[in-house]
Amino acid sequence: METIVDTVVLVGISVVGAALARRLGFVAPLVLLVAGLGLSYVPGFPEAHLEPELVLIGILPPLLYVAALQTSVPAFRLALRPILLLAVGLVVLTALVVGSLVHLLLPAVPLSACVALGAIVAPPDAVSATAIARRVGLPRRVVTILEGESLLNDATALVMVRVAVGALAGGAIGFWDISVAVVRTAGGGLLIGLAFAVGAAWLHRKIVDPLLDDAVALLTPFVVVVVVAESLHTSSVVAVVIAGLYLGHRFPYLLSASSRLQMDAVWRLVNFLLEGVVFLLVGLQLRTVVSTIETDMATTVQVTAVVFGSLLLIRFLWMYPATYLARLIPRIRNREERPPASVPTVIAWAGMRGVVTLAAAQTLPEPTADGTVPEYPRELFVFVAFAVIVLTLLLQGTTLPWLARRLGVQEDSSAQDALAEAGVQHQAGRAALEALDAHAGSAPPSVVDRLRGLVESRGNNAWERLGSQERETPSAAYGRLRREMIRAERHVFKIARNEGRIPEEVLTRAQRELDLEESQLQRSEDH
Repeated sequence: METIVDTVVLVGISVVGAALARRLGFVAPLVLLVAGLGLSYVPGFPEAHLEPELVLIGILPPLLYVAALQTSVPAFRLALRPILLLAVGLVVLTALVVGSLVHLLLPAVPLSACVALGAIVAPPDAVSATAIARRVGLPRRVVTILEGESLLNDATALVMVRVAVGALAGGAIGFWDISVAVVRTAGGGLLIGLAFAVGAAWLHRKIVDPLLDDAVALLTPFVVVVVVAESLHTSSVVAVVIAGLYLGHRFPYLLSASSRLQMDAVWRLVNFLLEGVVFLLVGLQLRTVVSTIETDMATTVQVTAVVFGSLLLIRFLWMYPATYLARLIPRIRNREERPPASVPTVIAWAGMRGVVTLAAAQTLPEPTADGTVPEYPRELFVFVAFAVIVLTLLLQGTTLPWLARRLGVQEDSSAQDALAEAGVQHQAGRAALEALDAHAGSAPPSVVDRLRGLVESRGNNAWERLGSQERETPSAAYGRLRREMIRAERHVFKIARNEGRIPEEVLTRAQRELDLEESQLQRSEDH
């Protein structure tokens, strides 16, 4: 789909699908995937073709960047061992085992091509895992592990795909070649991502205009990817993730309040639209992918079943030793509690595949007439990758909430969060009062009293969130009544504008102040 009209149609369908998903209580990626599958066979609906460059350079970088911005660096660091075991160890094992099994089924196909398929289907998706995990209410450490895995596993998989495709094309690939490729791509991506993040942080520190802050933030993932992917041939995934982690951890110090509020709104919109369109496009691939299959039906079903089944089995067999064997080491055992078996079970079941798998499959080279790339069933491998995405999303994505509830792997951390917030708010309130006393000077007493009341109100609101048994807490009553007051004020300003008593600029300024206050009330209630 290349026309503006087709793009608008896609975005419109994704918005409607996301709204429907929220109304029905489903996760939006699953609804949009099913919608795409159905629309792919609607007569007259434009045929979609998902270009791998569009995914790897245009869609994946901002999604990974936003996910990295929102990831807690301290939590990520504490969970680094399980994250690396999944993002590196499990991906490598999955690629090798799946490749070997496919080679046993199709002995005429080069082993390197089969390993490439294994690497393509190995990494779980960054978007679906995070969306479903947060919706289910999984424990915070589990969400961090799933997020961290999905942020890093694409880099491992894409490196393996590149190495396997090089071997398929006749390159001499040995242990040393693989080691050099890993160090160059992953290590180079880390260094370049860090360098770009430092440069972007310097720019954000100097910028005072929120619009320029937004522009720099939007450009950062694309500049990193274009420079890295096109010029230096290192891992753009690692670079974007490192840049996002670095900047996300420092944004509270780098950005003004206006920039943070505006940037949050911009990234929420970008993330919402990209997530919706990408899963809709994956579903729309069905007709295109099926129409290219030349392999007989029996072989297609057999290979698909073996790949899908082995993906599930390998992840389960990996999770339990990776979880419990490490705790035989005293240092790790003393630092981390031994989780019940239900936790690795839920993590194992949360291995949904997504758009990166399909994009990586599209990068497989076509067999050449001169034999440079030997004959192999490329169209079968693309179909298997597509089928794995659909099966994992529909089977695991729809049953993960039930499984988490059934096994009791859910966490209500609202009370703990409220207690921690109340304690810190008390300290912040004392610091605010000390600053007020130090700088009050000749300020009118009424102003000083008003500011003291504001500090006390914030502290009281924080303690209220610990759980009041009242039908309506004071802060809730304040929010309800203040919203009614704002609505009345806004109506008066609109009438005055309509009657010509004030110009449009006055209405805009007043409305902005009222909108900011109402938005703050809504944020407090959502919290």
